[in-house]
Amino acid sequence: MRLRALCLLLVGTTCSFAQGRPQAPAGDSGTSAGASLTLAQAEATALRNNPQITIGKLRALEAQQYVRETRSALLPTAYLSLTGVDSEAGSRIAAGALNNPILFSRAAAGTTVSQLVTDFGRTTNLLSSSQFQAKAEDKNAAATTADITLAVDQAFYNALETRELVKVAEETVKARQTLVDRVSALTQAKLRSDLDLSFANVDLSRAKLLLLESQNNYQTSLAALSALLGYPDEQTFDVVEPGTEITPPSPDVLPLITQALQQRPEVASLQFQVEAAQKNSNAEHDLWRPTVSALGVAGIAPVRDPQIHNWYGAVGVNINIPVFNGFLNNARAKTADLQAEVVRQKLMDVRNNVARDVRISWQDANKAFARLTVTRQLREQANLALDLAQQRYNLGLSSIVEFSQAELGKSEADITDTDARYRYRLTQIVLAHTVGAHK
Repeated sequence: MRLRALCLLLVGTTCSFAQGRPQAPAGDSGTSAGASLTLAQAEATALRNNPQITIGKLRALEAQQYVRETRSALLPTAYLSLTGVDSEAGSRIAAGALNNPILFSRAAAGTTVSQLVTDFGRTTNLLSSSQFQAKAEDKNAAATTADITLAVDQAFYNALETRELVKVAEETVKARQTLVDRVSALTQAKLRSDLDLSFANVDLSRAKLLLLESQNNYQTSLAALSALLGYPDEQTFDVVEPGTEITPPSPDVLPLITQALQQRPEVASLQFQVEAAQKNSNAEHDLWRPTVSALGVAGIAPVRDPQIHNWYGAVGVNINIPVFNGFLNNARAKTADLQAEVVRQKLMDVRNNVARDVRISWQDANKAFARLTVTRQLREQANLALDLAQQRYNLGLSSIVEFSQAELGKSEADITDTDARYRYRLTQIVLAHTVGAHK
């Protein structure tokens, strides 16, 4: 039962990030050499290769093109026309319209230029809305980058932790193999009983099972890290331990919440979306305002009827005043108002969630930091208990059972202390992410 609890502890603490992925087969050694990989290199590789980063950048570029599309309504429109007509002399269009134009045989070419003079702010509001939406997409791309960076950091430290746990398991196997060899020699010399040898072999088998499990978890963590870095296959990395010192978290959470609300790209994105929705709402209300536009045409007709001049030209101004369209404009304005309110409510919800996440991350970091002292003391006491149990066993003052329990306690303490160190680093990473203090 103690072995089962130990294995469950190891599995639960080392595979949280890689949950759901198929487990890779255990290798010959959990610390096999590979290409050196620092945390900075891992982040740079993920930002270069991960498809989600590219998708975010493409969406931001797409939003910039929508800005150009909207701005085009404020610029002149010009086009060339080439026309050739052969008609029955003196014929007129007699059906399908109220007017009665005469048809002339001709071949002509000309240009038409139109320019919006004013629509009393509607197009300007639409342009502002698209610009705010483009800024929101930029922030969404930044949020995606931050999420990928967080996932890479978690996978990187997960690989470091599982590798250290492999080392702990290897040291345990080595120590228990030494004990088996010693007890075996003493048993052959009739100085120890076969029961002692059996207990020693049981402990050795438990250590080997622990080693197999930790090796498998290490391979799984490498598979998760490889996928985040954009590799289709599992890579064998020699992850390099960062030289950063372990520092306590901030003593006060309120400044962190303020910083998060100011720096988190998700919050900034929704703020821009609120501005975009408000500008779009203003534009929809402007549908009831008149539209003033100018039009100019000029051209030449080298082949024409004698009644037609060889060139033509005209300018004009057109004013459209909306009167009634079946309440379409009212419905569009109301819809835009409701959409703007929806985005404002989303912003409030995100701000509340960000404040909650910062508090939880800060509490987790404080708890993990306090746990470091306890696990360090546990490890020291477990080492001391093992030394005393070994001396008592060597002097024949205790049984192999007491010594085995001391060894098991040391293994558990080593695993717990290793897990505590890397868990605290992970809580620091998560706290920095929730605050928006990205690297």
